[in-house]
Amino acid sequence: MPIATINPATGEVLKTFDPMPAEQIELCLRAAVNGFTAVKRTSFAQRAAWMRAAADLLEADRDKLAALMTTEMGKTLAASKAEVTKCATGCRYYADHAEGFLADEPRDAKAVNAVRAYTRYQPLGPVLAIMPWNFPLWQAIRFAAPALMAGNVGLLKHASNVPQTALYLGELFTRAGFPDGAFTTLLIGSDKVEAVLADHRVRAATLTGSEAAGRSVAEIAGRYLKKTVLELGGNDPFVVMPSADLDKAAEVGVVARCQNNGQSCIAAKRFIVHTDVYDAFAERFIEKMRALTVGDPMDDDTDVGPLATEQGLHDAEEQVREAVEKGAKVLLGGKRLDRPGWWYPPTVVTDITPQMRMWHEEVFAPVAGLYRASSYEEAIEIANDSPYGLGSNAWTTDPAEQERFANDLDAGMVFVNGMTTSYPQLPFGGVKHSGYGRELAEVGIREFCNMKTVWVGEGAAGRPGAQVE
Repeated sequence: MPIATINPATGEVLKTFDPMPAEQIELCLRAAVNGFTAVKRTSFAQRAAWMRAAADLLEADRDKLAALMTTEMGKTLAASKAEVTKCATGCRYYADHAEGFLADEPRDAKAVNAVRAYTRYQPLGPVLAIMPWNFPLWQAIRFAAPALMAGNVGLLKHASNVPQTALYLGELFTRAGFPDGAFTTLLIGSDKVEAVLADHRVRAATLTGSEAAGRSVAEIAGRYLKKTVLELGGNDPFVVMPSADLDKAAEVGVVARCQNNGQSCIAAKRFIVHTDVYDAFAERFIEKMRALTVGDPMDDDTDVGPLATEQGLHDAEEQVREAVEKGAKVLLGGKRLDRPGWWYPPTVVTDITPQMRMWHEEVFAPVAGLYRASSYEEAIEIANDSPYGLGSNAWTTDPAEQERFANDLDAGMVFVNGMTTSYPQLPFGGVKHSGYGRELAEVGIREFCNMKTVWVGEGAAGRPGAQVE
């Protein structure tokens, strides 16, 4: 894929960029090492001041930055503005809490025959961040804010179709006051990732993207013994039980499926509905899906814009076409819109079986699958019959069922009577083929830290007892 801004609403190439040559990549790596030396020596208070300045810049730049994101990947302008605001919130959250999250943790000194024993969290060094286009600002900020506050530095390899957003991120933290090299954008193709990750100066990597990309990065990182955090997408279930508020479930379900034009890893994709309320829910859900306005993402009245890439449009078409050929029924939508750009309408498909790709694969478009379950047990069986386990949604007012869903859903996150979303305050990540490790909250900032054990004795001479490693 060329490094270029291509407006997905029209298919027009607006701006192209040459990939960084090897000499420039080398300069960036040297700058990252120097930046790490400077950043790790600063206080939490100093880093927090810079991080709050970055939040202020994001808010000041909100309108032009939102328009840039919408132009590059097609999300609605309202969604882009909300994303910028969320990024500023995330920066301030880590500015406020990083020092507490990384404070020394006392251990049981008496039990280990010490005067003092504690755990100290220290930064690792330059971390390579390989980020996707669907939330081009937030995905990068939710790595950058905790990483920088911990004293690490970042090297950003962003998706090739959002280069201008990537360049903005490459300047943001320097503008805010962080030392040169603290956060650098590498305008490179995927073919250069292995060389950067293999470089001894890069200490770890984080990736949000496809399962295939995650496997590749994990394999390279494993070869060079480098820590990774992977978020690889999901095929999230949205389970509706008889006690649910069907009007609310349908309303939230449409948002959960069509947010970001249907291109979200944590979007609800499989709507598993108890047979007792299946027809009533389906009627409400389809009605609300049909009412969505598909149009210019710059227009305030638009609910759903274009898909971000031509390949994404092709993939969605193929997944729905294959399901229909094998017996699935399309209740709404199902065909690309006949206009310039990459448009796929809100779509509802039912009668999906395990022989179809849609049963096991996520559809990265506003395409919802409806599944009928005869019992709680069957709903759980369908929900967990997936290689992915990122987010999940359960709708029930029965406290006992709520507790069962929390235990039984194979996912990194379970949201009851609400849609899965990311909050700085909550750990974010998945299981199975959705990846490993966690972002956000206190666990996210600790992922790229050395958890160092410190044992302090009396210092007096004495005969040590027998020791076992």
